[in-house]
Amino acid sequence: MAMLRALAQGETDAARMAGMAKKQVRKKIPALQLALEGCLLPHHRLLLSEMLEDLDHVGGKITRIEETIEQQMRPFQNAVNRWLTVPGIKHRLAWRLVAEVGPRVEAFPSAADIVSWAGICPGNNQTAGKRKSGTTRSGNPWLRRALCEAAWAASKTKGTYLQAQFRRLAALRGPKRALIAVANSILTAGYYMLQRATTYQELGPDYFDKRNTVRATHRLVKRLEALGHRVILEPRFSGYPLQASSS
Repeated sequence: MAMLRALAQGETDAARMAGMAKKQVRKKIPALQLALEGCLLPHHRLLLSEMLEDLDHVGGKITRIEETIEQQMRPFQNAVNRWLTVPGIKHRLAWRLVAEVGPRVEAFPSAADIVSWAGICPGNNQTAGKRKSGTTRSGNPWLRRALCEAAWAASKTKGTYLQAQFRRLAALRGPKRALIAVANSILTAGYYMLQRATTYQELGPDYFDKRNTVRATHRLVKRLEALGHRVILEPRFSGYPLQASSS
């Protein structure tokens, strides 16, 4: 933004403007310098100034609206704070979740009921024991959208159960189904947080491996063998399940 403002104000030194870059963009300073070199005519600067003015105006309106929302949410701050403990959820998402779910969940007999109401549980279409479709059912579109946004943000958090769940399911069923599964987990956790007046409990990225050590061992051995390695397992402690088959 600083570079654009400098351009609009008549700055012509590409190196000086590229030096205004912040955070990750600083890694691209040479490319930025090349991009900022050129001929910017007066009417270009005028149009850029007008667009920046419009952006500032919209930004100011967003700030005022968010301040109003924050004031309206103060009576429900406990519920907002509970949602904020979930990886990937920030204030805007927490406000949306409280607005759609409410500060309490007495209206829903179980977590399965609220998940179904949100429309983030797979459909059950089976014939002769074969599953024909995993299409999700219809539900609250605003809550579903907020949960999918939260799930996508959670999938980017490092060292969390939700990221591990997304990666594990994305490899098996694809990213779209994995996203719905993570959204399901977030809403299920939120249901119990609101019901029990507690906060999110992080299980850790190695939860799935700890839950089934034998299966995780076999999976990793297969991956190494597929890369051309010969794997020999040696127990670090007594009772390690070396007898398990890798098939």
